[in-house]
Amino acid sequence: MSARAESLEAACDLRFGQVGIACVRVRRVDAAALVEELERRVRSAPQMFARTAVVLDLSHLQRLPDDGMVDALLEAIRSAGMLPVGLAYGTSETEALAERMGLPLIAKFRAQYEPGQGEAPPAQPAPAPARQAPADAAPPAAPQEGGAPSTAQQHIGGAVRSGQQVYARDRDLVVMAAVANGAEVIADGSIHVYGGLRGRAMAGAQGDESARIFCTDFRAELVAIAGHYRVFEDIPKEFEGQAVQCWLDDGKLMIARL
Repeated sequence: MSARAESLEAACDLRFGQVGIACVRVRRVDAAALVEELERRVRSAPQMFARTAVVLDLSHLQRLPDDGMVDALLEAIRSAGMLPVGLAYGTSETEALAERMGLPLIAKFRAQYEPGQGEAPPAQPAPAPARQAPADAAPPAAPQEGGAPSTAQQHIGGAVRSGQQVYARDRDLVVMAAVANGAEVIADGSIHVYGGLRGRAMAGAQGDESARIFCTDFRAELVAIAGHYRVFEDIPKEFEGQAVQCWLDDGKLMIARL
């Protein structure tokens, strides 16, 4: 890879997992670039990313960096204003590295990134910054009978207030009122909000890319599906206050009016 091409490649991906823990998946070993990339993310949504708990994922590197470089990467995360809490589960080498450095292994990220049949996971192209969903994007057809996800639901009858977090494990989440600024709703399935969505909504928390988010008054700080997220600053103003749905299309988080 040329120096020019490498300079244009994102230093990492940033995704949200279950209960709000973020995963920084390193694409190239460059501590300075990692600081710059994460600082940009924090500046875009400080209320979301500042002092966020972070798991460092090294599984997409061709080989593990040495202990000193891992220390530098962890310090880069701290310098950006986030808090590293461990390494994502990977190979036996990752386990040995975590043991040497006194870091915990966070196994819940394993299924999302673990390679199959002994092959290394393919590197995905870096997302273009501030890519907007087309205003006229057509949502995919609803799943047909027999292919639909589980109908198990957790219902919240009132509003979710600022500072509250609601997590629907292994099911959809239905909120019958508003989700306030600073509140967080998370579900392993889809999320339905029959009121104003002003806080954060994270569907498909265990990696279900077929999950969706529906709301009748869209003003969210952040929406995420299976770790793919968009913050308020990246969402077209035309969707503000509208009834919308969010879904994934080939790894891109799409938004359209209902």
